[in-house]
Amino acid sequence: MNEQIQPATVRVFIALAPPDDAKQELARVLEPAYRAHPRMRWNRIEDWHITLAFLGEVPASAVPLLRTPLARIAAARSPLALSLRGGGHFDERVLWSGIDGDLDALHLLATEVRAVVDDCGIARANRPFRPHLTLARARRDTPSCAVEAAAGLTEFSGRTWQAARLHLVASNIGRGPGPIHYRDVGAWDFGA
Repeated sequence: MNEQIQPATVRVFIALAPPDDAKQELARVLEPAYRAHPRMRWNRIEDWHITLAFLGEVPASAVPLLRTPLARIAAARSPLALSLRGGGHFDERVLWSGIDGDLDALHLLATEVRAVVDDCGIARANRPFRPHLTLARARRDTPSCAVEAAAGLTEFSGRTWQAARLHLVASNIGRGPGPIHYRDVGAWDFGA
């Protein structure tokens, strides 16, 4: 009777994750914003990522189709030199940090990843690729919070780090109360 029922669908995306020390560096710069805007819905630092392709809710049976082609992409590529830099907002509600470094290779990787998803016949959100790290969302009644917090990131320029692992990530969004949590359902080292 303790058998867990697996959901028929899963919410997934494919991403890169900055290393912990790069995230901590940004978190220190965000401390004044955390204090000034406690009502913002801040993403958990361990969940910060750069989304390459957002698939949304897909059949759980589709996830295994992605494993082999994503592993091939990762194996064929060298790590990317990236850094977190500056910040901004989308629609005055979503606070983000920008990405700097080897942006040509990052765009190429996103294009390859999206082609794999399409080749597997899996529907995905058709959004333009804008490299960023989502940090928080302002509540509808305090939209200026994201604008104010973004102003505090204008001069931020983080250290360079190596993006060396491709992640296939699932989230629990819409699956109950509490904060959103992410978990790897697959991850592959570059050049492996």
